Amino acid sequence: MKVLDSKFVKDFIKMADDGYHEGWHERNGGNLSYRIRPEEVETIRSRLSDRGEWTPIGVSVPDLAGEFFLVTGTGKYFRNIIVDPEACITIIEIDEKGENYRIRWGLVEGGGPTSELPTHLMNHEVKKRVSNGKHRVIYHAHTTNVIALTFVLPLKDEIFTRELWEMATECPVVFPDGVGVIGWMVPGGRKIALETGKLMEKYDAVIWAHHGMFCSGENF
Repeated sequence: MKVLDSKFVKDFIKMADDGYHEGWHERNGGNLSYRIRPEEVETIRSRLSDRGEWTPIGVSVPDLAGEFFLVTGTGKYFRNIIVDPEACITIIEIDEKGENYRIRWGLVEGGGPTSELPTHLMNHEVKKRVSNGKHRVIYHAHTTNVIALTFVLPLKDEIFTRELWEMATECPVVFPDGVGVIGWMVPGGRKIALETGKLMEKYDAVIWAHHGMFCSGENF
């Protein structure tokens, strides 16, 4: 099967395009990753290249050793994913120690996976453990209205949870455990990855103050 014909790739592209049309992905803002199921890998294995060089992740994720991920590329625009997916997204493989990755498909015009890859993978590892393997999607978007709220409300989990629950009756159903909140930190580094991981032990959605949201789920 061609990679672009796979349902999980089509679902990934649709979610990215939906987020763009919500106004959450200005320029190269935001990133998305999916932990591919083993049976999905097998349907496209013949289309995957094994010539990519191993590159350090920058963090160690031993519980993800040998796994494959579909991720957005660094500097790529969500607007262009549906237009030219092979140039904007990539499938990567994690090595047997969980310390390096290599590109197996995509990014045909060059580049690498999202600069937030360490944060994504560290949190995939957390959610894989606490969800018994059910969670496979991690999504970071610049959710405009939530960003605005971080300039107004105290940056506390319980305050944001209560305010969001009160705004729409669907919210307690969608995130019954509430949301976590992290004060402003430089994105793309180990520190924000660790702080997000602590909150992901409890929540499926974390607000990055003045920046956006970082969410995990079972499917797109």
